[in-house]
Amino acid sequence: MAEWAPQCEQMNDVITELSKQRELKEVTFGIAVAEDISDVSLKYNISAVPTIVLLRGGKLVERVDGANAAELTTKVKTQAAKASLMSTSPVAPVKDLNTRLKQLINSAKCMLFMKGSPDAPKCGFSRTTIDLLNKHEADYSSFDILTDEEVRQGLKTYSNWPTYPQVYIDGELIGGLDILKEMDDSGELGSMLPKKQKLEDRLKVLINKAPLMIFMKGERGAPRCGFSKTLIGILNETGLEYDTFDILTDEEVRQGLKSYSNWPTYPQIYVKGELVGGLDIIKELQSSGELMATLKGE
Repeated sequence: MAEWAPQCEQMNDVITELSKQRELKEVTFGIAVAEDISDVSLKYNISAVPTIVLLRGGKLVERVDGANAAELTTKVKTQAAKASLMSTSPVAPVKDLNTRLKQLINSAKCMLFMKGSPDAPKCGFSRTTIDLLNKHEADYSSFDILTDEEVRQGLKTYSNWPTYPQVYIDGELIGGLDILKEMDDSGELGSMLPKKQKLEDRLKVLINKAPLMIFMKGERGAPRCGFSKTLIGILNETGLEYDTFDILTDEEVRQGLKSYSNWPTYPQIYVKGELVGGLDIIKELQSSGELMATLKGE
């Protein structure tokens, strides 16, 4: 995780809830700041947050990239079952199933129960639903009901809705594809769906996080390339306060910032939201005596 990423808070809550479940009592859960354990992040190829890795016997058995609560829940329970860690009770009471369904429904503001995944829908209705949600740039999570027969059958009864896909917003059933189409035609759907934060908006927030903001490989205390290390040395000599962002932890930011600022390399230095340039520009400013004034935004 990273404290600056709002998606991580949602997944932290999901992990907390999973850790409370009786059937997962022998699973050990942990939350770590990716930037604080760079060696571990490298070992498991953590390029963005949130990322969850599932380990057994010290070996990677599964991973979840991004804020997909339903996928995480499914994979944790599947791996726990394979390891024979789940309760040996022959049949879970109905109340337990309803509790699980409620947790799944509320695991995201907009939750889609479908056949397959958004990248690989396994029926025409699910595919059309995905297209409709993407059309409105909706921020949603999904659950593949083909991977869990208990959920597939139980949700029909729980919500009194016999078919899939099913879409929920704020824990309430909206309906299936036919309802979504009607709402789309009437103009209601777009305003109801939560929207993904656009990359450009996210970059603007990051760039303006501090008056002096550095995008680099590695972090302030542990630069991961010679250019970043040299830059940090120069900045530390100025005594100015600054913040950093490790572009190795987020591939979307790493690639997107190049286009956004029309600057192809790292590190990149921003003062009061405006790009100053890279290490070569900083060295030129240092030689000309203009560095301090530039970094202060004067």
